[in-house]
Amino acid sequence: MKAVLMTAVGGADVLQVRDVPEPTITSDNQIKVRLKAAGVNPIDTKLRARGLFYEDALPVVLGCDGAGIVTETGAAVSRFKPGDAVWFCNGGLGGEPGNYAEYTVLDETWAAAKPDTLSFVEAAAAPLVLITAWEALYDRARLRAGQSVLIHGGAGGVGHVAIQLAKLKGARVCTTVGSAEKAALARDYGADRTILYGEEDFVEGVMQWSGQGVEVALDTVGGRVFRRTLSAMAHYGDLVTLLDPGTEVSWQEARTRNLRIGFELMLTPMLRDLPAARRHQVEILERCGRWFDEGKLKIHIGMTFPLEQAGAAHALLETGHMTGKAVLTIEP
Repeated sequence: MKAVLMTAVGGADVLQVRDVPEPTITSDNQIKVRLKAAGVNPIDTKLRARGLFYEDALPVVLGCDGAGIVTETGAAVSRFKPGDAVWFCNGGLGGEPGNYAEYTVLDETWAAAKPDTLSFVEAAAAPLVLITAWEALYDRARLRAGQSVLIHGGAGGVGHVAIQLAKLKGARVCTTVGSAEKAALARDYGADRTILYGEEDFVEGVMQWSGQGVEVALDTVGGRVFRRTLSAMAHYGDLVTLLDPGTEVSWQEARTRNLRIGFELMLTPMLRDLPAARRHQVEILERCGRWFDEGKLKIHIGMTFPLEQAGAAHALLETGHMTGKAVLTIEP
């Protein structure tokens, strides 16, 4: 089969298309999937540029997100049969192979039935960002109806999904974006207030909009944005970040405001082998799958690339200006 291998740590040119053996089922609980599409996420570019979570893993297939059709099942598989369409977030971190390939094998426990209304491209784009936004807002921040929320990067992969999940919870949403076009997109997904961060100080904008600061914030940018967000928070609020805040943070303002700081890394259950947490993530996909089919959720595809152009997809993400999600299409 064809697969894109990360052959070394470095630039996008280390992603090489190779012919490799098809994976085989080695456990009674596994399913073999003919992949139709694979999502491309910032974690993929970071692993490629900085190194994998596992030593001596190279060469490796990247890509956590996948969607495709079950072609074979192990003897103990009960949830799926050949011909079923599935989506999942599995592998791609340097341990299990990822989804930049024509086939993959995974335990049936970590897959969910693909929503009927989603194409394979849309389904492959969604798992990591859905789980990240859900865990950040619902699990870490304990978002409640009526609360005010600041979501940074509202036109990005996590951001545009987080806006929708916040609105489904009954929250009021303010978001930061980089252009008028992205502001329009964020409003289409439910944002009540958009702030063009290049033209308006977002802390001032948030305070004008919310009065006393937001009760919940989701930081998808890190660095100075995280530090400035501390001043946009209401007292006793929840600030969740997807990134390491770094060593330059002065925590006095957070302490004075009695903020609760949360961290969200949806990869932790895979990295630390936490089965209960991974089952919760599959339940998130199942719940969101129903919402997709009910028309309550949408996923925005910014651009698609054939499998052979994985490097170009990485280069686009690394510009930092991606709208929605990038996806690799995998032809038979």
